[in-house]
Amino acid sequence: MSQEKLKVSGVTYTHESAAYYEKRQLKRTAGLWGLWGLAVAAVISGDFSGWNFGVSAGGFGGLLIAFVILVVMYYGMMFSIGEMAAAMPHSGGAYSFARKAMGPWGGFITGMAETIEYVATTAVIVYFSAGYADAVVGDLTGFHFSADPHINQYVWWAILYVAFIALNSAGSHVSFRFAIIVSIISLAILALFSIMALASGKVDFASLWNIKPDAGQTSFLPHGPIGILYAIPFGVWLFLGIEELPLAAEEAHDPAAHIPKAGFWARSTLILTGIAVMFLNTGILGADKGGSAAEPLLDGFRKMVPPTWAAVLGLFALLGLLASLQGIMFAYGRNMYSLSRAGYYPKSLSVTGKNQTPYMALIAGGVIGFVALIVVDQTGGANSPAGAIVLNIAVWGAMLAYLMQMVSFILLRRKFPDLDRPYKSPWGMNGAVIAGIISAISFIGFLINPIFLPAIYAIIVVYALMLAVFAIWGRHNLVLSPEERYAVHGVHE
Repeated sequence: MSQEKLKVSGVTYTHESAAYYEKRQLKRTAGLWGLWGLAVAAVISGDFSGWNFGVSAGGFGGLLIAFVILVVMYYGMMFSIGEMAAAMPHSGGAYSFARKAMGPWGGFITGMAETIEYVATTAVIVYFSAGYADAVVGDLTGFHFSADPHINQYVWWAILYVAFIALNSAGSHVSFRFAIIVSIISLAILALFSIMALASGKVDFASLWNIKPDAGQTSFLPHGPIGILYAIPFGVWLFLGIEELPLAAEEAHDPAAHIPKAGFWARSTLILTGIAVMFLNTGILGADKGGSAAEPLLDGFRKMVPPTWAAVLGLFALLGLLASLQGIMFAYGRNMYSLSRAGYYPKSLSVTGKNQTPYMALIAGGVIGFVALIVVDQTGGANSPAGAIVLNIAVWGAMLAYLMQMVSFILLRRKFPDLDRPYKSPWGMNGAVIAGIISAISFIGFLINPIFLPAIYAIIVVYALMLAVFAIWGRHNLVLSPEERYAVHGVHE
């Protein structure tokens, strides 16, 4: 290993030997539809669970307004991300953009925000998937792992983590193929649900507004305008994860052309499915009950067909959650891989196996998520389900990462106007500014919602500790990886 050092921007780099990178190889296997499938798969679970808590938080009107705001934000953001990904096709994604625009500290802050986002999102999907799986298996067979619901769900969590770490470690070609298949199946289930709901005569649109308003408020916004802000984290669940596409840059055949296109088509797909489940699922269950349902789509099927048939349909609905479990686990694996390869995280996490997948990062993220779920479940209390708490942690990390990426876009446009940009955002600077403002306001919303403040405070402490470690030790032990080399020298490897 070479000991040659380079000091720049307050950090110290080591020039690693070829052997270092030989142990950290990814393989190009994804085309346009593989990337589309990855983006849809990463998000589609939001149509099955999680979004509905926004109805409880802000009323259906609050969630509806939040949804419209978020559509604007995601358009501006994804156009901007598409431009940066085409210019910097590295597996670092958001970290890579921020590193070029704001230096090592900006890159690390942004990359760590995405780690929090994707590890926590995976944990939330595991939580909801376990609920669906247990409900479906229970309805079909009456079998449960334990009479204790906590032990029961812990077993499901372990099974899901182990199974999907193994799937994501099997090779990127397996991941992309799985993503396409389960995305199509998930969309078919949502289409079937929508057709059945409309044909059943059980959709009552008046029930969208049946949450009793607080004093002085209306049925449209039963908790007042502040409910819109409280609903945003759950509305985000209908889109969160689509921004992971740049993380697949080193595994895509033509990232500069395909990542922006895949992002556009995936975003359009998810807007349509989000509108359908918001109106039809809530219309069947009613806002009062739908807003607190752990398995809203399954409960919707139960309203329309006998329990056994509902369980069979719920089994297919479970695939939607599992699609996102695979997609988001892919994201945290690549995010941690790129930060580890550059030395921000322990370098062992970027080692890839014979299938050229970052299995060490996948295992590490799984262990962290599993432990976090248990801790939150034990400390959250009956009125704060673990899924909702960890969901807010995930969206907190996402909003910080979104804000940092929009700042990066603006700085890159100003500091490097001549940067080679094979794709340019049609919304330009205005799109990045709008998306950045919305993400900043949403981020502030977490700090004024008392229900989730303890969890947010805890993750802020973790964040501060990681930054302290980087300041004292990490910044002196970085590696001139592809992202860092491009930021320092302006050349791609």
